[in-house]
Formats: sequence, C-alpha cells, structure tokens
Amino acid sequence: MPTAKLILDDTTVELPVIVGTEGERAIDIRKLRTQTGYITYDPGLANTGSCQSSITFIDGEAGVLRYRGYAIEDLVEHSSFVEVCYLLIYGELPTRAQLEQFQDRLTHHSLLHEDMKKFFEGYPPSAHPMSVLSAMVASLSTYYPDSTDPEITELNMIRLLAKLKTIAAFSYKKSIGQPYIYPRNDLSYTADFLHMMFAVPSEPYEVPPLFEKVLDVLLILHADHEQNCSTSTVRMVGSSGADLFASISAGISALSGPLHGGANQAVIQMLEAIRKDGGNYQKYIEKAKDPNDPFRLMGFGHRVYKNFDPRARLIKKLVDQVFNEMGINDPLLEIAQKLEEAALKDEYFIERKLYPNIDFYSGILYRAMGIPTNMYTVLFAMGRLPGWIAQWKEMREDPHTRIYRPRQIYQGATHRPYVPLDQRG
Repeated sequence: MPTAKLILDDTTVELPVIVGTEGERAIDIRKLRTQTGYITYDPGLANTGSCQSSITFIDGEAGVLRYRGYAIEDLVEHSSFVEVCYLLIYGELPTRAQLEQFQDRLTHHSLLHEDMKKFFEGYPPSAHPMSVLSAMVASLSTYYPDSTDPEITELNMIRLLAKLKTIAAFSYKKSIGQPYIYPRNDLSYTADFLHMMFAVPSEPYEVPPLFEKVLDVLLILHADHEQNCSTSTVRMVGSSGADLFASISAGISALSGPLHGGANQAVIQMLEAIRKDGGNYQKYIEKAKDPNDPFRLMGFGHRVYKNFDPRARLIKKLVDQVFNEMGINDPLLEIAQKLEEAALKDEYFIERKLYPNIDFYSGILYRAMGIPTNMYTVLFAMGRLPGWIAQWKEMREDPHTRIYRPRQIYQGATHRPYVPLDQRG
C-alpha cells in the first residue's frame, strides 16, 4: 500500500494513501494529530475528503458526472427521475417490477396528514417557500418517528420522496392565497407536482407534456452532486444520530443560501438588471473583468468543474426545444445567449475556465414554464432529495461513520485574569 511522508521538525511521519475506483487519491490523516499534535488547515474544506462514497463521481477537469457509474447524459436520455431516485438510493437500476412497485409507493404516500394543513395556515403569506419547506420537513418527524427497524427507515424515505412535492406545491399555493390542490394518483411524479402548482378548483388544467418532460430532466440533473454544502450538511447532522427528516431539513436550509441553491434566481435577477439597463451585455462583461467592480457574472464558473458543466450542455438543448416548440419570446434568453457567446470568446474567461454552469440556463427554463423565482430553489431541493437520502443512508450504514467534529486553529486572546465588574471603569 502506498504511503505519503510528511516531515515535521525532525520527525518523518508516514501516512496511508487511499485510492478510489476512478483513481482519485487521498492522504489518510486520521492519526496525524495523535502522532504529531498537528491538524490540517483547509478553509471551506475544498481539499478535504470527509467520507468515502459510492454514489456520485465527478471529474471537474474533464466535465464528467456519473450517478452510481452511469453517465448523466445516458440517464437524461433514457431514464426518468423516479428511476434515478431508485438508482441513487438502492445502488442499482430497478427491474420493471421493482420500478412499478417503487412508483406505486411514491404515488400512494403523497398525501399529507390533514393536521399538517394547519401548519401552513400559521405562516404569513410573505413566507419564502424554502423556509416553509424546511420547517414542514422537520415537522414530519413528529408524525413518523425514527426507528432502528430497517423497514421503517426505508418507509420514511419513501414518505419523504412522495410528500416533498406536495409540501412544495402547498407552500406555493399558500404564498399566493389559492386553495391547495391534492395529489392525483393517475399522474407521473413531475406532472402531479405541476398540477398541484397550477391547477385551480373548477377550472380544467392539463399539464403540458413538454413541461412534464423538461421538469423530469431538470430534477435528474440536480439529483446529486457529491459532497457539496447541503449534502455535507445532511451527513453532518445525520452523523449525530439525527433522523432522516431533521437531517434533510438541515440540508434544505443549507441549500437556501444564494451561493448554493439560490444561484439560478440570481442569474434571472442579473439578466433583468441588464435588460433594464438597455440590454448592453458587453458593459457587464467588462464590469465582471474589472477587479475594482463588485459585479459578478452569475452562472459562470463552478467550484468543481474547470471545464463545461455537463449539466449545462444538456439544459441548453432543453432551452432551445422549449422556446421553439412553445413559441416563447423572452428577451432574457437573448441576453443570456449573447452573454454566453461573448464570454466564451473572451480571453479573460477562457484563461480562468469560467464556463456556463447549470444555473445559467435553469432559471430561464423555470421562467418559461411559469414557475415564479421564489420557487426555483424549492425545485432544486426536490431534485436533490434522492441524493440527500442516498447520502444519509450510506452514512448511516457505514460502520466507520463518526460524529462530525472539525478542529480549528484558535486565534483569540490567550489566558487573562477575570476583572470584577466594579473594577471595569
């Protein structure tokens, strides 16, 4: 087994090297502190592996994303979101019988307990749907307590997958003052959500098949993305022994931040600002290049991908299809296309490998489907849910899991005597 040698003062320490199935390498530092008294310092944990996982593989340099070994491109072309949920949680693609049973369970667990509607009534109309989503998921713990029984744990996973779209749709209806629309057993996962979002009593509503397909693809593209902020939060909270609902609620809260799940909403806001400024996209290209200008070109670059985000390529095809088939004319799309074209030819962006990411076009798609901006991050959470569940399940089943407890480098005051209150002036 290969080892790494670390020289500290006059001492040489040998540390084991771990090699992943795709050739990723890591230095195992679990005994570093006990052997040397040192810890590592890695703000943002960008170079720290917190776990070993078999769920998602990303090669940021090559622009590769795979779930359980399957390329994201193949899953988008041939699979469905429900099938990808099964794949992520159970590790293998389902047989036809397994998929039908899984789909049936998701369908028949989509109703919320009637008492939960009272919770929605307690939120103000101005409440952000993400805050409502997080709170409602946490409240599921009171209805479906945690258990050491594997069958109960699995049932809770099914319940959460089934009910999250209902909670999401109800949170939207609450925000606009419309009556809730109950889930329907005859619709697909994505069609059911869109129906609960947009249908109103006494008026017929048919979900456009194209929108049903587009949302299914968007959810697949968001289904998991390795150890990002929200996924790491789910694992961290879960490592304490917290139940599934509490752990996922924490992940939703982490996702709500503008630097994480709110990025596609920020793209739309940026495009709107450019449109109101006369559509002069080149002006904003120059502002993004100016080190003294706080403006950032949202939707470009990624913490992991140093090539094209493979999800962005797939989404761009969807944008063209939706706008052509639905005859939609959106000035923001034209601005986005010109921004992308200009940036991809500019040496500043090329040298820094700032390519469009998934957020650059996903907001435009949501907008074309009539989904309001305050629901964009909610849809992100819906897509990411099976990944969070799979990560939580993997963490719980790993015999090497320990409660997360990062260290720190203390930079505060050294020991000083306590000064009584009457002597402090």
